[in-house]
Amino acid sequence: VRSLGIVRGITVRSRGLAGQFAAGMRAIVGGKIHEYVVVCEEARGEAFDLMMEHAAEIGANAIVGVRYDATEMSESMTEVLAYGTAVIVETA
Repeated sequence: VRSLGIVRGITVRSRGLAGQFAAGMRAIVGGKIHEYVVVCEEARGEAFDLMMEHAAEIGANAIVGVRYDATEMSESMTEVLAYGTAVIVETA
């Protein structure tokens, strides 16, 4: 029915020292690095939830064209951004 504009959710996460050590040890052997997967999933989930909150604040009942972006801010910190277009849709 109507577009309300861009909404976003941003979080910055860092890997703890213990997680970095464990991940470093796994990197030597090779394979999936579970510690980093967990951090990434948590960051994406938090960014998504923040985006949903932003959409609700402006009265949207849906978000279209959702995307994720990540930027490494330092060796151990990463920004994760979820964004999309907030809309009001009408059910049939």
